[in-house]
Amino acid sequence: MPVAIAEAGVGYAARFSQLDAWLHEHQALWRAKPFTTLVLPWEADMPELAVWLRSRTLDQAEAAHNQPQLLGAPEPFARLARQSIALTCLPDLSEAGQGELPERLTRHIPGRKWQQISHFAASTARQWQQPAEHWLDWCAGKGHLGRLLAWQGGQPLLCLERDAALNRAGEVLGTEVGISSRHVDADVLSEDTWRYLQPQHSVVALHACGQLHMTLLQQAAAHGCAQIAISPCCYNRIATSDYQPLSATARKARLQLTRDDLSLPMQESITAGQRTRRQRDQSMAWRLAFDLWQRDARGTDAYLPTPSRPESALRQGIASFCRDLAAHHQLQLREPDSWADLEQQGWQRLAQVRNLELVRGLFRRPLEVWLLLDRALYLQEAGYRVRLGQFCEQQLTPRNLLLVAEKSTQIAPTL
Repeated sequence: MPVAIAEAGVGYAARFSQLDAWLHEHQALWRAKPFTTLVLPWEADMPELAVWLRSRTLDQAEAAHNQPQLLGAPEPFARLARQSIALTCLPDLSEAGQGELPERLTRHIPGRKWQQISHFAASTARQWQQPAEHWLDWCAGKGHLGRLLAWQGGQPLLCLERDAALNRAGEVLGTEVGISSRHVDADVLSEDTWRYLQPQHSVVALHACGQLHMTLLQQAAAHGCAQIAISPCCYNRIATSDYQPLSATARKARLQLTRDDLSLPMQESITAGQRTRRQRDQSMAWRLAFDLWQRDARGTDAYLPTPSRPESALRQGIASFCRDLAAHHQLQLREPDSWADLEQQGWQRLAQVRNLELVRGLFRRPLEVWLLLDRALYLQEAGYRVRLGQFCEQQLTPRNLLLVAEKSTQIAPTL
């Protein structure tokens, strides 16, 4: 059984190799999508597990969704769960969030978001051997993260953000708390923006989406920035249809990922309220009901992509909802004998889909750690000391992984 990822970056390549082999071996399990496929290919090989999962309720699936590794399901589920936990065990880099702070520093920031910012800020600087000289907040928004860091240490702050209105608001907030901050209207994906990166910068980004944080790593390393700290998000938001690994190690990997594959780590919900979940479930049950209807009416066992529908569509009833989807595909379908029966079948299918998806759930974190290790290895190859761990509990945010890197004076860059 693999051991936990080492504290100071030692063993990152070995762990990546383990994850790569494991994800590649079991790709038939996590690439199969219960929402679009009536019977999954792996069910024939694991009939006891398939029957057990299909017999469970929607509420049972919901209860296990965020921690499928703890579910007492038949084998091979339990074995895969143990492997998933072992392969993704990361050091705890979290530090207590900030205590009492000036009200003007936390103003207009929702409580959960402020907790994420304060935990990220508290955990980041403690991982570096040298104090920061000059903060750079990448995709800064109003600069809440950078402002907290600059306020704590007294360093100057540069915020890069393409929304001019957010920058102007950030300037006001910086003045109110008495820090030296500069807010630049800049698209971080534009080559003209990269000139702002300087060797003295400590670059931070909390929940920057795929291409945004990948560009950060590439450009910060190319410009020799002293320190980097990121918590990635939305890995599937990339510029290419297939994932292009950053590190030389990952470019030799067996696993080849599509943009669609990269959405798997994001399929976890912590913050959705009860009303939002209820609407989401109703919409999905009705879309699944439409899927059953169109397969039967067309005599074709194939899924048709169904666009998301506004909340108002749910108020029109399932018949109108399904007819609209049929019209979207320019289909004239024979009406079902009973819309009520079809709706019930949709809810039954939703319960089965959610429970079958628990198998895919075992691979959410391993795939995310695979992606984070690619980023960590890339920075190591560029001459950085790297640490990877958790900056807060998953209950605060599923995207709780932190990658911190510091330019090593002992290692020459390989860029």
